[in-house]
Amino acid sequence: MSNKRVVVITGANRGIGLELARLFAAKGCEVIGVCRETSAELAEAAAKVVDGVDVTTDTGVERLMAGLQGVKIDVLVNNAGLLQDEVLGSIDFDSLRTQMEINAYAPLRIAEALFPQMPSGGKIANITSRMGSIADNDSGGRYGYRASKAALNAFAKSLATDLKPHGIAVAQLHPGYVKTRMVNFGGLITPEESAKGLVALIEGLNLENSGTFWHSNGEQLPW
Repeated sequence: MSNKRVVVITGANRGIGLELARLFAAKGCEVIGVCRETSAELAEAAAKVVDGVDVTTDTGVERLMAGLQGVKIDVLVNNAGLLQDEVLGSIDFDSLRTQMEINAYAPLRIAEALFPQMPSGGKIANITSRMGSIADNDSGGRYGYRASKAALNAFAKSLATDLKPHGIAVAQLHPGYVKTRMVNFGGLITPEESAKGLVALIEGLNLENSGTFWHSNGEQLPW
């Protein structure tokens, strides 16, 4: 790799992750896309792709670490996620566990594994959701998604404190209601619009505002 900033993005093969890869590449960064299955679009945008990675398993994280051996990571974007729906009275608790593994535990696994490769000035951006805000929940439902994103927010708040002495800043970023496969393309904004706001927030992330929760439009969100 060159002396350019290195940006590692999980779930980078489509949707928001792919647009983040494209934008960071356009800014002159060395983008490493991480995914289970790559895409032609990601291969074009990224300097390197580490595929075959299941972020919910020790084996997957070990595969990721092997693919990033010796790489200095300036920005880590934990973007991989899963949204499933549950209705009170017929909750699928296996679905809740799966969403917790992907949306909460996986970003913590990856942050713990990779922060030793991040220099002072490094940044971790967790793509969360305002649905993880307890204060903002006035519509109920979505038990697994809400709980997993709330757990991710809690994990990241602790990460921000623990990584501050290392000079690493952490942010929780809500992408907005985005037209992606996750919501059957029924969102309000495009992945490109969302990614632009997210990149601006990541660029503005520092130790002073580390540990905060933001909407891609620049609004600070309640916990």
